[in-house]
Amino acid sequence: MLRQYELVERVKAYDPNADEALLNRAYVYTVQKHGSQKRASGDPYFSHPVEVAGLMTDLKLDQETIATALLHDTVEDTLATIGDIEANFGPDIARLVDGVTKLSKIETMPENERAAENLRKFLLAMSEDIRVLLVKLGDRLHNMRTLHFIKSPDKRRRIARETMEIYAPLAERVGMYEYMREMQALAFEQLEPEAYATLTGRLDQLRSQDHGQVDKVALAMKQALAAAGLSVTVWGREKQPYSIWRKMAERHVAFDQVTDIMAFRVICQSTGDCYRALGVLHTVWQFLPGRFKDYISTPKSNGYKSLHTALIYENSMRVEVQIRTGDMHHTNEFGLAAHWAYKQGDRPDGQVGWLRDLIEIVDASHDAEELLENTKMAIYQDRIFAFTPKGALFQLPKGATAVDFAFAVHTALGAHTVGVKINGRHVPLRTPLENGDVVEIVKGASAEPQLSWLAFVSTGKARAAIRRAVRAKERAEVVEIGRRIFEEIADRLPAKVGRKAIRSALERLGLEDEDDLLHAIGAARLTTREVMEALVPGSTADMPEEPGQKRAISIKGLRPGVPFQLADCCHPVPGDRIVGLEQAAGPEQSGEVAVHVIDCPVLADQAGADWLDLSWGDRTTGAVGRLRAVLYHRTGTLAEMAGIFAKNNANVIGLDLTERREDPFHTYVVDLEVQDLAHLTRILSSLRASDSVAEAERV
Repeated sequence: MLRQYELVERVKAYDPNADEALLNRAYVYTVQKHGSQKRASGDPYFSHPVEVAGLMTDLKLDQETIATALLHDTVEDTLATIGDIEANFGPDIARLVDGVTKLSKIETMPENERAAENLRKFLLAMSEDIRVLLVKLGDRLHNMRTLHFIKSPDKRRRIARETMEIYAPLAERVGMYEYMREMQALAFEQLEPEAYATLTGRLDQLRSQDHGQVDKVALAMKQALAAAGLSVTVWGREKQPYSIWRKMAERHVAFDQVTDIMAFRVICQSTGDCYRALGVLHTVWQFLPGRFKDYISTPKSNGYKSLHTALIYENSMRVEVQIRTGDMHHTNEFGLAAHWAYKQGDRPDGQVGWLRDLIEIVDASHDAEELLENTKMAIYQDRIFAFTPKGALFQLPKGATAVDFAFAVHTALGAHTVGVKINGRHVPLRTPLENGDVVEIVKGASAEPQLSWLAFVSTGKARAAIRRAVRAKERAEVVEIGRRIFEEIADRLPAKVGRKAIRSALERLGLEDEDDLLHAIGAARLTTREVMEALVPGSTADMPEEPGQKRAISIKGLRPGVPFQLADCCHPVPGDRIVGLEQAAGPEQSGEVAVHVIDCPVLADQAGADWLDLSWGDRTTGAVGRLRAVLYHRTGTLAEMAGIFAKNNANVIGLDLTERREDPFHTYVVDLEVQDLAHLTRILSSLRASDSVAEAERV
């Protein structure tokens, strides 16, 4: 642990004008407030904020950030308040400490809600001052370094999973690759202990058999480059176990088939030397096509700059090579923190512009699951670059479409998109963009986002905006339906319905306002009887119950008296094109006709049989359609699916859990009594629009 004078000396080494008294006060304050508190390791608790402050000095951050790191746990874990921090250290440090504290106070919430709320607070705090992010990343990194001291395996895995899903990607997004790699390595050890042990063992084995191979390759590269007149530094390293494991999973290969386990860095003196070095390496050794990437001319959104290539060295050994200048390397390893210029107000906007998109996602997300889904999409992504006709550059994830591009330019542009020209040619909206495309969005004044766009957009910002617009449109339509039904109900009442009666009805039904009432009526959550009784109690006393209207199904095209059965293999419903397959009469068979949908696969196996051309008769109530629904495995999803069936007046005949996958999905097969094909199609559309349903299709 850093001593008080050592911490101050570290800060003074890169910032001679730093307020030494401020740093001393913050150090003493955190030691006094945490007092005799202990960490899981048995160390004094104040050792943690001191170590986090030390990490901030490695990044050469300003004195306010160092003080915040020292004080970041005092409000959460001691009797100190934000008011105390402000009185002792000023409003700026108090604001930063409050930003970090809010992120830590919600650790006891249910996991998904806690993770979503953590992310929400994090993004909002970062939008005000990104130093909150830098302190929090340092806090999380030190906690991961001491994670093995926590006794509960479940708690260790929870913290590791959150680190892998949220904090490591955020470190990558601001270019702090050293933090990212160490977080991933420590989290991987907890989440996949067997894989970690196996890979670590294999790497140790390779290292023992290496006989200096890494140094040999690095020396050969340096000599080849020196012969071309280039002064460079070259070093090699083995990839981290997590990086190898992820590559094995992505490529579906075994460890022995991962051929590029070694990676080399070439540090040049200038940008021009980087390109010259690339040419030399490609001349001396064969390069692997498709593996070259130029992040110098088109940097990543986090400011990362480097040339990437892959070479075939002797004996068909594949190695990865990254070529960069010394300045690029420092920025690449520590990202936003590497050239922090907060005092001058020179915030590097290009590296944090993506925060604006994340803040929009926070505002647009409907619930915890949606927030996590959309923000993870915005954090985890390989990038492509596309241009507006005026030359403005936008970075998007691979697979992004014109709709994603439109929403990236501006939410209003995305909402009014009706068409697109890519490189001057009209193409479908779902067309994936390629690097360097020039994208021209065609707008329509009355256009609005379509639910079908969710099938092909790939950015969290676009998905959040589309869902918000679709929900608003659907609600408005349902409210309008409810308004018409309400007027019909009001006409049947014995008394005129005024504002007082509506207010009383809202109170009886537990609804907030008139729009909620109309929506409940339009969505069929309230029956006519319930609405009438809420508006005028006792008005339904003499109202007869509505009898059922079910009738049997009739089929045209059958000989009189011939029995039929709707086939279980395809479950035809009125509206389907149907044919009959006559069964031969015999001791075990009745000679009945099986009614199939015309494209039923079973018919393909009955090529020699005579098909009967059938059609639906005038009695069509009671047909059973079958569908398959994949639900997110979380509380309330099954109830939401049942609610969708009820809203669509569909009676559930059968429900089977057919596949219990690993979280987060369960698969159900449902038999529903439906009116016709259009009715079944509406139900499927409603399911697909639900955030609880991952997939829905007819069986």
